[in-house]
Amino acid sequence: MSESTLFVITFILYILSAFYYLGFLFSKKPNSAKTGSALAVAGLIIHTAALIVRTVESGHAPFTNMYESLSFLSWASVLAFVIIDRKFKIPKIGPYIMLIVIGLVALASSPLMPKEATPLVPALQSYWLWLHVSVTLLGEAFFAVAFITSIMYLAAREADKKEKWDSVSYRCVAVGFPLFTLGGLVFGMVWAYKAWGTYWSWDPKEVWSLITWIVFALYLHTRIVMGWKGKRSAVIAIIGFLAALFTYFGVNYLLAGLHSYA
Repeated sequence: MSESTLFVITFILYILSAFYYLGFLFSKKPNSAKTGSALAVAGLIIHTAALIVRTVESGHAPFTNMYESLSFLSWASVLAFVIIDRKFKIPKIGPYIMLIVIGLVALASSPLMPKEATPLVPALQSYWLWLHVSVTLLGEAFFAVAFITSIMYLAAREADKKEKWDSVSYRCVAVGFPLFTLGGLVFGMVWAYKAWGTYWSWDPKEVWSLITWIVFALYLHTRIVMGWKGKRSAVIAIIGFLAALFTYFGVNYLLAGLHSYA
């Protein structure tokens, strides 16, 4: 089966998952959430197959252009959500995560995104591509879940619900931050040195990655060292995710640099 066919099936499964999660949000019926979760997992499995087929067909990592990158980020976001939901039983964020994922997949599927697999330029022909991009996007996927749970915290009124959303947000950042640090900064700098002869060149993507890192480092510092929780932490997590979004989308289309996707 072709990658494009698998991608379409994935898209349909994610849409159905969002539909059932939305049904749970309004009906409060646990079976709706269970069905939504099962469909999300099914979509994740088919999506994994699509990424594998893309890798085999192209001969390189499945995130070398914007179409592939959006596909991988949506896959990583579903994976992060499934892991966090299994751990903390928070189906209420299902519809919001799945709607974000549907938006990413829809954008990837649009005519705006060239889908042809093209040969890589020499600088990208490295195993550091796998390490740098995949780990970075996995970190950003956990930031996306923290973004949703932080908004849920701000919207909650009951103290026990606020405490739960605050705790889940913290744990998402605690997972996402080391992944982003390792992939976005450490692996990125090593690869930059091997490709361009310098660890840091103040490229716009590098600068905004650093800004994103600083915001989430501030989140963890103020929480662990200064004891911040609740609203202040939620606001920082939201700002951090918005910085990550600009790093991902804004830099690629608004700021010219070495990291811009073709």
